Amino acid sequence: MAEEIKYRTCNLCEAICGLEITVEDGVVSKIRGDKEDVFSKGHICPKAVALKDLYEDPDRLRYPLRKVDGKWERMEWEDAFEYVADRLVSIQKQHGDNAVGIYQGNPSIHNLGTTLFSPNFVRSLKTTNRFSATSVDQLGHHLAAEFMFGHMNKIPVPDIDRTDFWVIMGGNPIISNGSLMTAPDVSGRLKAIQTRGGKVITIDPRRTETAERADEHVFIRPGSDVYLLLAVIREIIARDEIRLGHLADIIDTAQIEQIRELVDPYTVDLAVAKTGIPKETIDSLITGYISAKRAVWYGRLGVSANRYGGLCHWAINTLNILTGHFDTEGGAMFTSPAVDIANRKSRTPKFNRWQSRVSGLPETGGELPSGVMVEEILTPGEGQIRAMVTSCGNPVLSVPNGNKLDEAFDSLEFMVSIDIYLNETTRHADVILPPATGLEVPHYPVAFHNLAVRNTANFSEPTMPKAEGARYDYEIFLGLQQAIEKRTLSEEEIEKKATYYQMNPELLLNMGLSAGNTGADLSQLKANPHGIDLGPLRSNLKEKILTNSGKIDLMPSIYIDQLQSLTQIEEDQDTYLLIGRRHLRSNNSWLHNSQRMVKGPVRCTALLHPDDAQTLALSDGETITVSSDVGQVSLPVEISDEMMPGTVSIPHGWGHHRDGIQMSVAKAHAGVSMNDLIDNKIVDTLSGVSVISGIPVQISAGSAA
Repeated sequence: MAEEIKYRTCNLCEAICGLEITVEDGVVSKIRGDKEDVFSKGHICPKAVALKDLYEDPDRLRYPLRKVDGKWERMEWEDAFEYVADRLVSIQKQHGDNAVGIYQGNPSIHNLGTTLFSPNFVRSLKTTNRFSATSVDQLGHHLAAEFMFGHMNKIPVPDIDRTDFWVIMGGNPIISNGSLMTAPDVSGRLKAIQTRGGKVITIDPRRTETAERADEHVFIRPGSDVYLLLAVIREIIARDEIRLGHLADIIDTAQIEQIRELVDPYTVDLAVAKTGIPKETIDSLITGYISAKRAVWYGRLGVSANRYGGLCHWAINTLNILTGHFDTEGGAMFTSPAVDIANRKSRTPKFNRWQSRVSGLPETGGELPSGVMVEEILTPGEGQIRAMVTSCGNPVLSVPNGNKLDEAFDSLEFMVSIDIYLNETTRHADVILPPATGLEVPHYPVAFHNLAVRNTANFSEPTMPKAEGARYDYEIFLGLQQAIEKRTLSEEEIEKKATYYQMNPELLLNMGLSAGNTGADLSQLKANPHGIDLGPLRSNLKEKILTNSGKIDLMPSIYIDQLQSLTQIEEDQDTYLLIGRRHLRSNNSWLHNSQRMVKGPVRCTALLHPDDAQTLALSDGETITVSSDVGQVSLPVEISDEMMPGTVSIPHGWGHHRDGIQMSVAKAHAGVSMNDLIDNKIVDTLSGVSVISGIPVQISAGSAA
């Protein structure tokens, strides 16, 4: 029996764990953690074995499909490129460039070819109707990075390997494996903090899996995070605990005085009233954070996805900066990656350079909030989206108001999807182009090395061969781009692109490595299959800040209006507040067609506190209906004191009950989509991002009629 051992980086989540894969006679027989991997050191989560399932899945698409009279027919690749280009360009010539929209899903950044080659394809469409998963769950981070540090990808990372006091707000990194914080084995890293005498505190409406292992958990009313954060900033200033340290000469002290005035109304007493957290708990939290020698405050999805998510991430950066816990060991730091995606200064912030046609919501980083897709497709008039391209995404399940988006996609004149499954979104497509993926492709996690808690670099060769006649993702993007530009550019312009049309991921990656921080090249990475350790995070902001002034913009003007108005806002306390959650064996909506990932107890349940269940006369496992202004879903209730009273939690990514999908396992474990309850018109007024946490809902016994 022929046996080979191969090594690669897992690309299913942000943790980028190293894998040791045994291949026997051309079949994957084992997937284990690579103990020699310089970053993950043998750690993997249960999702890693799903790479085998994805590779072998009989439901996975492997060649282009075209819908003809409601039935799917196979196409040849070149015919598909030409047909798609004809339809898109024709629609744009008739209705304008913005008549075509594009949505890019979360897996885009997990695939090297898509990361490197989709941007130029998107530019070839010349549309401002660009959308992605970024605006669903993380735009607040990018907005703060853009205005405070000069680049939307200059996002600080918690240096958890050296901190002594870690505050986790609205995050569950043991389950997410870190989020905008690439960190394999968060559980082990958390335990190491405690072993060295440190402390971990979680703040969340749910006592999460991470909270169970923390030293302290604090319940907080969904959507009220901003009041706690502003109270912390106010107390830091009031207690005269400002310690700017080595950053003093790149901070304008006049901005600190401005902040002092703006946060003065946001007292601890106000935070108590808004958050439901006792005063003594808030005082203890602030004192512990301020007094710790090495501390970091970290906020994630529950913070990003609420009504004031943009303001929250400014506040988190600000309180870390004011206390000296920024760009220092154990605080919030910046990476020094081998390929640096945050190294170019922009003369003007990439924000609000254009607005959405219907609601006038702002662009950020070249994209509009994904929540406006529905109205941009369904609202007639000049600039209406009449054709869509979706890539590596399932927005019907992952974007607010999924039922309405279902309706919108069904109304399009044309749609093309780059995806490996016939799912809830791609079932609306006229053409589906499935790329080789997972074990079949080379990989370098460009984005996640830029967000990692330690500087490393790791390149993966393909583990398994792609099917005969299959195309890599970059070949699909190049093929579509070339077909479109053949119809829209002059011969001279096309000739100038001849070299680019012949590029591949390895060539582009090597260019990025040569321009990076380490001088490493691809041959060195290939010679080190377990990765190259580039050392711990280091202080580097003063040399790498990208603002035009060369200083931290501690009080960007875009946040001032919200700061001046928050005290006047009253929250509705008469309804339950809905939050999401994720499971270790789920990856948004990706992995539900793997039997080993979905087997066991039903996971798509509504978590509810025992007191609320008693009030509603509900029993554990009983079917309930959760309703909002835009929809309703019915699912089993799971009664648990891990929930804060007055809140309910439904996991995201489910809802595989829709007709026309070709995912047999997922359909058998359908669940419901939390996003069917979320109104895309409820937005963060700063960024325009749809609010997906802290949604007012009603709960009743029984199934929906």
